[in-house]
Amino acid sequence: MPQLQKIFEPIKFGQVEVKNRLVMSAIGGGGGYGANDRVTPRLLRFYEERAQGGVGLIVVGMLQPIDLGRPNPRGVSIYKDELIPSLRQWTDVVHKHDAKIGVQLSFGGTWWRGGDAPVEQVGPSDVVFVHTPGVPKPRPLTIVEIHQMIEALGEATRRAREAGFDCVEYQASTGAIFGQFLSPLTNQRTDQYGGSFEKRMRFLLDVIASGKEKAGNDYTIIVRLGGADFMEGGNTHEDSKRMAPILEKAGIHCLNVTTGWHEAPVPFLPMSVPRGAYVYLGESIKKEVSIPVIGGTRINDPLLAEQIVAEGKLDMVYLCRPLIADPEFVNKAKEGRLDDICPCIACSHCFGGMGTGIECTVNPRAGRELEYTIESTQSPKKVFVIGGGPAGMEAAIVAAARGHKVTLAEKGNGLGGQLLVAALPPYKEELANFNKYLANQVHKQGVEVKLNEEVTLESIEKVKPDAVIVATGATPIIPDIPGATGSNVATAIDVLTGRKETGQNVIIIGGGSAGCETAEFLIQKGKKVTILEMLDRIGNDFERSYRWVIMLRLREAQVRMETDAKAEEITERGVGVSRKGETEFFEGDSVVLAMGMKADNSLAGKLEGKVAKLYTIGDCAEPHRILEAIHSGFRVAREI
Repeated sequence: MPQLQKIFEPIKFGQVEVKNRLVMSAIGGGGGYGANDRVTPRLLRFYEERAQGGVGLIVVGMLQPIDLGRPNPRGVSIYKDELIPSLRQWTDVVHKHDAKIGVQLSFGGTWWRGGDAPVEQVGPSDVVFVHTPGVPKPRPLTIVEIHQMIEALGEATRRAREAGFDCVEYQASTGAIFGQFLSPLTNQRTDQYGGSFEKRMRFLLDVIASGKEKAGNDYTIIVRLGGADFMEGGNTHEDSKRMAPILEKAGIHCLNVTTGWHEAPVPFLPMSVPRGAYVYLGESIKKEVSIPVIGGTRINDPLLAEQIVAEGKLDMVYLCRPLIADPEFVNKAKEGRLDDICPCIACSHCFGGMGTGIECTVNPRAGRELEYTIESTQSPKKVFVIGGGPAGMEAAIVAAARGHKVTLAEKGNGLGGQLLVAALPPYKEELANFNKYLANQVHKQGVEVKLNEEVTLESIEKVKPDAVIVATGATPIIPDIPGATGSNVATAIDVLTGRKETGQNVIIIGGGSAGCETAEFLIQKGKKVTILEMLDRIGNDFERSYRWVIMLRLREAQVRMETDAKAEEITERGVGVSRKGETEFFEGDSVVLAMGMKADNSLAGKLEGKVAKLYTIGDCAEPHRILEAIHSGFRVAREI
């Protein structure tokens, strides 16, 4: 294995000396784990585990620096001195494990003027850069309000220092207030805070000056700068390169170069984005300054991080989702236990819980560290797991880690179940990596694995286990319509695994994730594809932050997508549908069924009342996503 050396060298910027080159980047609102402006035991334990896990610097935020007239019910704030003791708990728990902690500050675009005044949308100008139903056009900030905001951010910087944060990070990389002032798209002012490039930078520069005045000129300041807005009419990469030396001259100590605005029509985060695809942004900006530069995005491999730092592309690498997936990522890398790192699969499910508490598909403990402990059992039992998919493997791993004697039986010739199929469409390679990790952990925990094993009631009765966990998965739904079992019909699983070939003109019945991903699989084989969906929307079950990406790809591939189309009949020529009271016919050589899955729980029914303890998990209990499969396996294994 290549030696990991450069990422474990210390680095100093400003007054902050960090023990290694790995940074946990900020999660909006601290992950949604706070309450009423303050930290909670849940939040503290989440961050403590990441600090224990070995990361050098944790940046938290974005914290609210301005009083909006009501407590922040799902986040932490920094707008008044009374919050400093709460924030001090946060810094203390991270410092206890020899990690440094910074706080990210910005302003989301809402403003409250006190009393009975409403909370308003505000910005540099009245430009709507993303159309959100129910959200009005922003009101341009007055000069007085801009100065109030600068004052508030300066005071928040002072509070950060008093609370024990080692540094602040001004968030100037997205569509929040700094980014809006910097961008010619959203800043169309004609006063001292808009117009020219220099005037658009003034707000950020004034905040830096205010922070230095109130917190001390020696207090360490990071700016998180977008490498480009990736918005039409916004700042380009060349503009960002031009900003960097101006910010250095203003006295900041480090640049954290990230991607573009969250609203940009460019994918930055999904697993379809190659690892390290945006490192070039920070690498290019690093050539313009002498201060350290942090960069990253889609880096979940310590070997890649090592290569980036060793080659001088970046001084430090930021991670976030990989540390949500595995808080011990850094320690495991340092110890050479790369196979033991639970990989982030870049599914982006965590983004859906920013306001309510993030969850992780591959790590059930994320955000539940206090209650989801894995403790050794005082009475080891003989546990039999039936099914080697993600739910079965997770249950076997956790049960064995607790000290139970675990046997896992799988009817196939390898572990993985539906994960093996899910990894076959384009851009799903990270799922194969996750499957490899799970299978490796099954063996490392000493689980006895029996492949090609068809379990029956009789074979279970011979083993006499103390507990049986049934994880037999699910089978494809075959609609009860004429022609559904015809020779020109195949399931999505049959097509993806190569058990059946299709003709050139393919109709897919079902426009959920399985149908869309099968369409991409067939497009790469040069097929012409039509998707028929009975609901009014294609891709309903994709994560919100990812759906638009795959919809864009399907449109670019000229996939025909028809909604409100209920399949009524399949013939050798295609599919007849009913739509809004009318009948239509779509011609095709082959028909692929992607209409969902139904639980395969027949064995569980036969075992009911015949074994000491019986559990059903994963798709066997209820067909759903990988997240539910992993989480159900974890929960059940903790109960035994």
